[in-house]
Amino acid sequence: MAAVRTAAASPVRRLLRPKFADFWRLWSVGLVVFVVRWLETVAVGVVVYQRTNSAFLVSMMTMLRLLPMGLFGAFLGAWAERIERRTTLIGVVLLMGANSAVLGVLAYTGHLEVWHLALSSFVNGLGWATDNPVRRVMIGEVVGTAAMGTAMSLDAGANNASRMVGPTIGGLVLANGGIEGAFAVSVLLYALALIAAFRIRYRDIRVANPNPVLARIAEGLRLVRGDRRLIGTLAVTVVYNVFAWPFTAMIPVIGRDRLGLGPEGVGILASLDGIGAFAGAVLLAMMLKPAWYARAYLWGVTVYMVMLIVFALVPYSPVAGFALLFTGFGGAGFSTMQATLVYLAAPPEMRSRILGVLSVCIGTGPIGFVWLGLLADAIGAHWATAANGAVGLLAMWLTRKLWRAI
Repeated sequence: MAAVRTAAASPVRRLLRPKFADFWRLWSVGLVVFVVRWLETVAVGVVVYQRTNSAFLVSMMTMLRLLPMGLFGAFLGAWAERIERRTTLIGVVLLMGANSAVLGVLAYTGHLEVWHLALSSFVNGLGWATDNPVRRVMIGEVVGTAAMGTAMSLDAGANNASRMVGPTIGGLVLANGGIEGAFAVSVLLYALALIAAFRIRYRDIRVANPNPVLARIAEGLRLVRGDRRLIGTLAVTVVYNVFAWPFTAMIPVIGRDRLGLGPEGVGILASLDGIGAFAGAVLLAMMLKPAWYARAYLWGVTVYMVMLIVFALVPYSPVAGFALLFTGFGGAGFSTMQATLVYLAAPPEMRSRILGVLSVCIGTGPIGFVWLGLLADAIGAHWATAANGAVGLLAMWLTRKLWRAI
């Protein structure tokens, strides 16, 4: 009985048992990929803005990372049910590592163009689109539904830690080693992720689904349409990714033009969002109970939007950084609970498909990035960011009948 009480009081300690070693390997792969994503987002954003002086093109680089989710998320979710996930994970890490290696060579030889960075962002987006239906489904199968909330909190913590480490590394390496140095660091980090992926022992064994991919996608969509919890969760995901998430592409622009920061300062500024998110994810991992999942999700989105408006409008770096800390804290509630709520609501045999649908909803982000980029070129990055956040809060209010069912 005492052991049961201890496990209940310390869910993180339960995941430290040897039988959950594969969870930590999967967590390590995610951490590395997340760090590289943010490292390259900041480095590429600064370089593109230096070369083009266009906030719209900076926004497009991040948009292209999201586009494959909207285009292929549902297909990847259905396809993931027909393949061995560990093999897929290794292949995805290899693809992204090779992508960064090619860019590093192009930069070192002086042949790197903006269109190369755009194509690379799309390729990396293909890898990102597999994360929910492959790596995160593997996490759920390794830890079980009882520990899923804690596991997702820790995984979100890795994502959020990367948001404080990746931008700082990106800014410092860019300032001292150029864009080629940033890609060299990316390749090194991908090598570490590949080692962790090869060490995963878990193999998913399942009965092959004879239905075609399109038929399985349709079946998954029917399930979503009939479940008010899934509809509400996915509606909030769309609102967040259209009106909240795109502001991250404006951090380099606002940091340079409004706050007068250089590459190192922009990297440190962007990392503050990750510091707040990491602190929030750690707190959730230690304290979050299933009864609070929906509240953490909804309040997280609301706090995020309010704080991004504050960040956009204040002209002082310390206050802007403080606001970014709280966007991170709010984002921790959203990112931790997003996949958890969908995973727990979906039948086990359909989780890859439903998480693929989640990827499609995340993939609506390009709409927000295109809109925000155009608006930023028209009225300025800070005014456009603040307006987007205000419209996002309005969208949350208008969709309240949907998310109340969560």
